Amino acid sequence: MPKNATIQARIDPKVKKKAKEVFGKLNITMSEAISIFLTQVSLNNGIPFEIKIPNKLTAKTLKKAEKGKELHSVKNLDTLFEELER
Repeated sequence: MPKNATIQARIDPKVKKKAKEVFGKLNITMSEAISIFLTQVSLNNGIPFEIKIPNKLTAKTLKKAEKGKELHSVKNLDTLFEELER
């Protein structure tokens, strides 16, 4: 099948740069990544991953985490599991 259709999209330069870095590690081009995404959309008849709007509590918690508020850290994995078992 010939690949001669063109797509133009406006995207945040930081997002583009980060995505390009990821694709580089995967040894694929931006064009190949977009082609993979669009192929999956057509095969699945929809977005190939779940898109959800978080509930109020989750949205509030995510905002706090982004600001570095109310975060909890542990020394190691064993401590984490001990705390989770309580």
